[in-house]
Amino acid sequence: MPELPEVEVSRMGITPYVEGQTVTQIIVRQPQLRWLVPDELQLLQGQVIRRITRRAKYLLLECDLGTALVHLGMSGSLRVLPASLAPEKHDHVDVILSNNMMIRYHDPRRFGAWLWQAQDTMHQVLSKLGPEPLSDAFNADYLLARAKGKKLVMKSFIMDNAVVVGVGNIYANESLFCAGIHPKRPAGSLTHSEAACLVDEIKTVLAAAIAQGGTTLKDFTNADGKAGYFAQELRVYGKAGEPCPQCETVLERVVIGQRATVFCPHCQPL
Repeated sequence: MPELPEVEVSRMGITPYVEGQTVTQIIVRQPQLRWLVPDELQLLQGQVIRRITRRAKYLLLECDLGTALVHLGMSGSLRVLPASLAPEKHDHVDVILSNNMMIRYHDPRRFGAWLWQAQDTMHQVLSKLGPEPLSDAFNADYLLARAKGKKLVMKSFIMDNAVVVGVGNIYANESLFCAGIHPKRPAGSLTHSEAACLVDEIKTVLAAAIAQGGTTLKDFTNADGKAGYFAQELRVYGKAGEPCPQCETVLERVVIGQRATVFCPHCQPL
């Protein structure tokens, strides 16, 4: 599943070709995605796309009448292609632009979404989200206040989008390891210094992933390419049974919330 860094790189990749362009046509070939594509999406036609922003893992195509919300789901991708390019299987939505290019949405598993948010309103999918992890609002004081009294384990806590958005499975594994915090510790046991360290590590891990992804931006205008996961230097994720990169203790694997979790029992004591 595309995580926050992949979605942010998607935003960076399509923005130069899309912002300021007028939408000349909306083509929906398969309306049944995670939710039914709303008829209101056609309101984009004739509108200038003023900005492309991101909230959590949603991309927001903002225009004067409202905003199209795009979620990539499990297997979705966006690319900017010539408007004349014939669709292939799983190419479900095209946004045709005045520069004779188009945004093409490809999604084999159809777990993604295209939604519509009217001007001066907030769609319900955005209404209960926590702060962005790279923002000043996500800080040690905030995290400690949200953790107070919580019995929920740390990994599940930081992956809760109501606490902070965009800390997916890979980045939760990496951040907890770098902060020296066991993934099964109760969130309520967090100290202020640990909260400060964890916030810093989450920001560092996500920022590094976004920076690494910037090298793949060419993929967003390549008809044959797929803008997927970029090469990452992961320290523990997917490396159960291997020596810890810090102390050489064998990394262990557990399942938390149906997700594989790898940690070092020495560097991340329970």
